[in-house]
Amino acid sequence: MPLYTQSIPIAAPIPQVDRCITDLDVMKRWLNPLLQCEAVGSPAAKLGSRYCFRMRIPWVSPQLDCVITERAVGLVQWQFEGFFTGTDRWECWPESGGTLLINRFEFHIPNPWVAAGFHLLAAGLTQQDMRAQLRRLKAVAESLG
Repeated sequence: MPLYTQSIPIAAPIPQVDRCITDLDVMKRWLNPLLQCEAVGSPAAKLGSRYCFRMRIPWVSPQLDCVITERAVGLVQWQFEGFFTGTDRWECWPESGGTLLINRFEFHIPNPWVAAGFHLLAAGLTQQDMRAQLRRLKAVAESLG
């Protein structure tokens, strides 16, 4: 299974960064504009909470159904199923001057044709997008102070 790991130092305390990775209204400020996240039921980010991530792509709307499988202040892990399966883990570590945020995205694409296309065309773009999202999240977290 592919595993992409990215990290970024953020000049904000863990509870502030936690808000960025769990509050849907705040998430809208840094998520990829083509990605929409909606709560299925209560929007509270707690163990067992369910969400739907949809990609806004013309003519198709791939979606991932997600559930939070790990949760603590500074930690959220989403397990997802849909056009691919896996986990997206966001974990905060205290460091001098703020927080180190680590994003770990591990996934499997069950359809071999889709998997081949992804690895050929989208793998690099996905990693670039992860880095861009982390930079936007950093700016949002640091502005919440």
